Amino acid sequence: MNIKKKVKKIIRKCLSYKKKIKNKHFFKTDLNADSLDMIEIIMSIEEKFSINISDKESSKINTIKNLIKLIKIKLIKKQ
Repeated sequence: MNIKKKVKKIIRKCLSYKKKIKNKHFFKTDLNADSLDMIEIIMSIEEKFSINISDKESSKINTIKNLIKLIKIKLIKKQ
């Protein structure tokens, strides 16, 4: 399973979201995620990919695409 699919699966689970999630979706406006939802998503992502996302980094995440890009960067740095 690739990163995009894993991320979308985590988001779908955390938000109980049934519709298709697209990379261009905004967490707050398109997926109705509040700050607690975002914390849960970030924690799940950190656990799944064994990475750390700082508060500063997480505050800049507003779309699915942003999150996937950050994860890829973190995974490359980790190697």
